[in-house]
Amino acid sequence: MNCPTAAKLSHYVDNLLTEQELVLVQSHLTRCTGCKHVIEAFRQEQEFLKETLQTPTLPDNFASLVLDQLDPYEPEVFPKKRTPWKRIMLSAAGIILVVGLSTSLNPGFAQWIGGLFSTDQVDEGLRMATENGLAQRVNLEVQDQGLTFIVEDVIADSSRVALSYQILNNEGKAQDSQLYLGESKNDVYAVDQNGKRLDKLTAGTAWSEGSDYGLIEFSLKEYDSLENFVVKLDLVELDGVKGNWKLEIPVDLTESRKLTTIIPLKDSNTIQHGVNIQMKEVQHSPSSDELLYETSLTKEEQSRLEEKLGVIRKKFGRESVEFFDSYGPALQYHIENEEKKPVYHRDAWFVKPEESVLQLLSSSGSPLGEFGRSAWNESFVPTKDEGKLTFVLDGIIKTEPADFSIKINPKELRNKPVSFEYEGNFMTIKEAKKDSKYSFQKSLIPVKREKIFKIEMEGGMETTAATELREWALEDGKGKTYLVYPSGSILYEKDEHGRYKTSIELISYDMDEVPEELTLHLLSVKRIYPVKDEWRVPLY
Repeated sequence: MNCPTAAKLSHYVDNLLTEQELVLVQSHLTRCTGCKHVIEAFRQEQEFLKETLQTPTLPDNFASLVLDQLDPYEPEVFPKKRTPWKRIMLSAAGIILVVGLSTSLNPGFAQWIGGLFSTDQVDEGLRMATENGLAQRVNLEVQDQGLTFIVEDVIADSSRVALSYQILNNEGKAQDSQLYLGESKNDVYAVDQNGKRLDKLTAGTAWSEGSDYGLIEFSLKEYDSLENFVVKLDLVELDGVKGNWKLEIPVDLTESRKLTTIIPLKDSNTIQHGVNIQMKEVQHSPSSDELLYETSLTKEEQSRLEEKLGVIRKKFGRESVEFFDSYGPALQYHIENEEKKPVYHRDAWFVKPEESVLQLLSSSGSPLGEFGRSAWNESFVPTKDEGKLTFVLDGIIKTEPADFSIKINPKELRNKPVSFEYEGNFMTIKEAKKDSKYSFQKSLIPVKREKIFKIEMEGGMETTAATELREWALEDGKGKTYLVYPSGSILYEKDEHGRYKTSIELISYDMDEVPEELTLHLLSVKRIYPVKDEWRVPLY
């Protein structure tokens, strides 16, 4: 499964995404439990901020009243609080999951020990590439409005290109390094030798509050034969100051591509539960190891799925049925070492940390045009001591049309909640009402308030193999249907019935008045089909 970054999910909650990005993230959230957990955490944080903003103001003399009661004291020096990186990844080829980075940097310390790429602010793959001599000190800079933008180091190999940068004032003090790509007019992009923009080579940034450095990264997944290009920075606002900062950084991949080893996975094909799986190759580069494969539907599975989709398209329209879901398959698998000990699990429930020795850097699935067919690229930190690894298929993950409906009376739910069971999900609809949604935006009025219609469900999932409820539609008593945005969470914690605690929230922006009766239609579900006979592919 290809997951958006934590920063992208934060922007989703804060209503800062473009319309296209919103569609992609909404689609992903309907089938990814992990990202639902992240969204839930961001919503709780937002709710706290909302309540804080609604707190009555303090009296004008509050500060003096408090200070009068304090005794003088000698200040103590505490180390800086370590804050997590926020990552932003903009991708036209597919949503990309990028694992978050952590810690902050003391002023001047990174430069003393060799720059950002030698610290634990970056992933281990970039540190390994630095240790192998791939980090190049360039120190390219441009100055305007009393601020200097400096690109310090560049790492380039066949899988990605990363640039570390700083923003300094006239005194040489580091400023806030966040670039707000996608939210501002700042632009970072790549062009080929003819000056043509490489649209699929999109920039991701990493930023940490309080850090001296920022990170710009390009994934080369879509350009496996690219040898040379130029990174262009067109920046018009830094640390709240408007100006003009332009830089060009040439990138030559000729030598670094020689350090890449490609292992073809020939004749590694299988058909499982109506899904074709074709393993393509493994690529070893200095900063990452990549696993490439394709998935597609058999003709019989395509016909079966199209027939079922046709029924609900006719009732709810193509937009409602396929607004979020692509109905393409995904794989559930694990990777074993030579002792057959799992070192990584893909799309498995609640894996123990010791069973995820491999560190996932990113995962992307790109549609290949044909209905249900995708090319997958999953990138890991290079392995050191795991020896020969083997891919082991555990199951097939399918998004499929559903056929379930339930009627509710919104006004009676508070006193008479409605319960239902569907394929191992025991849920209770507790509330359906008009509500206010608060979100944060980069504008003169930072808090935005809008009216929504919200349905809340709570309950439990019987087992981790139970069907996951995904896309819904609402229908009023007059037959009018409404598009809804689903979110929720499934926790490892169990309720009094021994089920995994589950919550679902459905939001509609189009319902002006609350009808007396509503019908909830479940349009799609995610099911996992275990593989009966073990299918193994050596990755060496």
